[in-house]
Amino acid sequence: MNNIILIGMPASGKSTAGVLLAKNIGYGYIDCDLLIQNEQKALLCDIISRVGVQEFIKIEEKVNAELWAERCVISTGGSVVYGERAMAHLKTLGKIIYIQVGLEELERRLKGKDLFSRGVVMKNLGTTLADLYAERAPLYEKYADLIVNCQSNTLDETVEMLIEAAKN
Repeated sequence: MNNIILIGMPASGKSTAGVLLAKNIGYGYIDCDLLIQNEQKALLCDIISRVGVQEFIKIEEKVNAELWAERCVISTGGSVVYGERAMAHLKTLGKIIYIQVGLEELERRLKGKDLFSRGVVMKNLGTTLADLYAERAPLYEKYADLIVNCQSNTLDETVEMLIEAAKN
């Protein structure tokens, strides 16, 4: 398949840059978090509250493992990498690009924001963004076909880097 799948931490730019990337290359756009919300008829944070983290991860894995698309940019949720079946399926759909942003930049982007209300999956109570980053970064690297470091980029620069990465 000829899709581009974006993975990365919350606030890395998967959704924002993904929409612009799709427009720039003439692809459709799919936001997997929105697919989950639509299927469950609730916001991510409400789903997590209702069913718990482990069950949410199963729902996310199912939605991503059943996804079919052609010529689309697919923005995944940050926790998609917890589902091996989903990641194996996404690999068959296209090129997986990890939008890499350092912890300090993520902290800046998320300063003053409630991670729970954003629907960020945290396996343990008291998990910090640093803990989450340490846990997920190796998984993003494991599944990525390409890593695009967007540490201090503007949105336009990030989109340009993704356009170049998509060509490779």
